[in-house]
Amino acid sequence: MRKFKITLSAFLLVLLAFSCQEKKDYSQAITDGSYFHRAQNRITEVIIHDIFSPPVAARIYSYASLAAYEVAAATDPANYASLMGQLNGSEPIQVRVPEGIYPPLAALAAYYQVGTALIFSENMMHEQRDAVYAELKKKGIPSDVFETSLTFGTEIANQVIAYAKTDNYHQSRSFPKYTVVSDPGTWQPTPPAYMEAIEPHWNKIRTFVLDSAAQFKPLPPPPFSTEPGSPFYELAKEVYEADMNATKENKDIAMFWDCNPYKMNVKGHVMFAEKKITPGGHWMSIASIAAAGAGKDWKGTVEALALTGISLNEAFISCWDEKYRSKLIRPETYINQHIDEDWVPLLQTPPFPEHTSGHSVASAASAYTLAQLFGDEFHLVDSSEVDYGLPIREFDSFSQAAQEAAISRFYGGIHYRPAIEYGVTQGTQVGELIWQRISTKPDRVAMKK
Repeated sequence: MRKFKITLSAFLLVLLAFSCQEKKDYSQAITDGSYFHRAQNRITEVIIHDIFSPPVAARIYSYASLAAYEVAAATDPANYASLMGQLNGSEPIQVRVPEGIYPPLAALAAYYQVGTALIFSENMMHEQRDAVYAELKKKGIPSDVFETSLTFGTEIANQVIAYAKTDNYHQSRSFPKYTVVSDPGTWQPTPPAYMEAIEPHWNKIRTFVLDSAAQFKPLPPPPFSTEPGSPFYELAKEVYEADMNATKENKDIAMFWDCNPYKMNVKGHVMFAEKKITPGGHWMSIASIAAAGAGKDWKGTVEALALTGISLNEAFISCWDEKYRSKLIRPETYINQHIDEDWVPLLQTPPFPEHTSGHSVASAASAYTLAQLFGDEFHLVDSSEVDYGLPIREFDSFSQAAQEAAISRFYGGIHYRPAIEYGVTQGTQVGELIWQRISTKPDRVAMKK
């Protein structure tokens, strides 16, 4: 009997020691924004796979990032103010923060939940989400903390999803398609796929901050003319000559910022799509890279992602409003008809009207927002396109990156210069308004009331 007692005591001691070893400190399981960068990269992959347009992609990024940010605001209200209640048509988040949650895990759950709700290929999101959750469980997050965190993140996600359902997106899926008109100077489908115009009713999507899609209506393009020597003819000739005399650097810049999810390749009688990131995907990646470069924790990262996503969403609504107001002919069509019938631009022309340049508007708005968060003088090592076969490019400021993104459309032969210059102005106005109207800082929100 005595021998049994000794053996039992030894067993209990071993069991206690084993339990102590198994209980890990999980407080550092998620510290920086790397897990959110991974989740965002997966959404980008799905956006490419599902072939979402640039405006729709911006919508997906904005709501997913907003959900993650709202967890940060709910769990750290002293340092982060909720955006829900500040954004057009939104109500403050109604949720009690339970004890015993791990906030960054809840934010990650919210991101996955909303992102998955807005795309088609849900299994692609679930696959990464489940792998990430398994990885985090190995870092010692207790089961009860894990489940409570997921539940909390899902509660916030559901409120963001409910908000997203009221932005008129689903109704717009049944709106009539764009009807091509034969008026001189108006947009016509372009080769090689001659696709129909994308998202002609995007100006009917509810904005987050703008009073209306037309709030920053840009200057119109010069009057259309086919007369040699006229201002419009000279604009087209400038595009043509820039393409014919392009340097290697010009071409590299154009290819780096192409970001055309509709690029089609033709091999004989076979046509197939080429995988490319959208302009919004590129700038969301820049936001992640900047947050990491600035040493931001997970909360600072989701703040940057949310504000950049909102900037992109507003930029595309503003830009698309003008595109389908002016309905301007693309350089490729004009040049083929009036200058050189065999000319093909370096970049493939995307399927929507010309004025203004979407990349110019979106880049200027995003750059303005990121400059407010990190300062414009920020050395940026942009590796956003490495996974898509393009090299790294470096910039000394966000505005420098935005200016290069804008002029890339001229180098690529898909925009006249006014679309770029007016687009940069338009995007900057969007960014300025966002910074004036909403804030993630509690003291600034209190001053606005």
